[in-house]
Amino acid sequence: MSDDDLINIYDHPTPIDTDGTLPNVLSSLEHVEGLDRVVVIVSATDATIEHRAEDRVRDIVADHPAVDAMVFGPAELGSLHRRLEQLEFSDMLHGVNLTGYGAVRNLGLMVAAVLGSDVALFLDDDQVVTDPKWLSTGLWGVGRKLEDGTPILAKTGYYTDAEGQYLRKDRGAWYDMFWRQRERLNQALDVISRPPRLQRSTIAFGGCLALHQDMFMNVSFDPWVVRGEDMDFVINARMHGADVFLDDDWHVVHQPPQAVSEALRWRQDVYRFVYEHRKIEFAKSQVDLRQVSAASMAPYPGEFIGSSVGWRAFLTGILRAVGRPEHSKYFQAALHASSDAGNYARENCQNYFEFQRRWPLMMETIYDDVALKSLFTGERRVDRSAITGRFPVVPSAE
Repeated sequence: MSDDDLINIYDHPTPIDTDGTLPNVLSSLEHVEGLDRVVVIVSATDATIEHRAEDRVRDIVADHPAVDAMVFGPAELGSLHRRLEQLEFSDMLHGVNLTGYGAVRNLGLMVAAVLGSDVALFLDDDQVVTDPKWLSTGLWGVGRKLEDGTPILAKTGYYTDAEGQYLRKDRGAWYDMFWRQRERLNQALDVISRPPRLQRSTIAFGGCLALHQDMFMNVSFDPWVVRGEDMDFVINARMHGADVFLDDDWHVVHQPPQAVSEALRWRQDVYRFVYEHRKIEFAKSQVDLRQVSAASMAPYPGEFIGSSVGWRAFLTGILRAVGRPEHSKYFQAALHASSDAGNYARENCQNYFEFQRRWPLMMETIYDDVALKSLFTGERRVDRSAITGRFPVVPSAE
């Protein structure tokens, strides 16, 4: 499996012939007070079905007229890329596209900039909002300052299950003796329900995340992190002198379908943790950035982005190959993932810093851009029948 394939693996992609979880989240949004425009970004796992996926999403959105939703698909991406090329930002296209968690998040930030938004809020399609005041709760405190003068420019809520539980069930299995991922995440979540309401956090949840304009105009998501782009954003923010705060009054219900493959998801985790380690080490050479250490990110993801992550991953892969299903996938991951992940990290960790340095200028240039805004607000429409992949079949004459 190539590195590009790993970037384009999602936890639970929706089959093209099903509605998936999107109707549930849209239905829940119908009851949210003060809701403004919702942007639904369509990311397909295969370019050959991206137009069918977009059409499917448009049909689902049309069934929820109470939600003012705009669908962002391949056509909108093409318009955005052409505009960036006109503005001499063609070098940024790879980091703002419909492939990969970080790049898709960046699209959301760019749409927020084009629409002149003060705050961008993220909600994933496997989340359900149960609080009518979810929006006002999410906006609470954003843009204000703490008593010590620290601005609150990024805020995360958290996920619960249907029973309202936010701690992950930790089986503590023997084969994870070197990989206590859930246990460490639970320790990070242990601050919930303890005063004060807002606390600096080492974790973030991309499906319940609010970013102030002063943050998203200056700090991007990392398109090269294969998963966990939300927690990676905490590191990015800290490198630039800011923090992400956890609001223990703000949450959504997480209803994810069954993951396609636990072994592949774990392999992605290995890639991202090795990448994070390399990234924070590389950042030490960047004199304009605040240094972030693995210890400063404890309890999670601290120990997973330290120098021990390589041998932890190898041993865990071997143990999981014995103790869990998907034996061969875990075994192959143990043999190759750590070294392959190291190569991936060395080859790509510098890319983010080059991309990030151009991000503020690009965002300032497209902010409230007239050409793009008319497209994103619906004043100007795209003729989708003229897009490659949508041409009607013309029968040949006998």
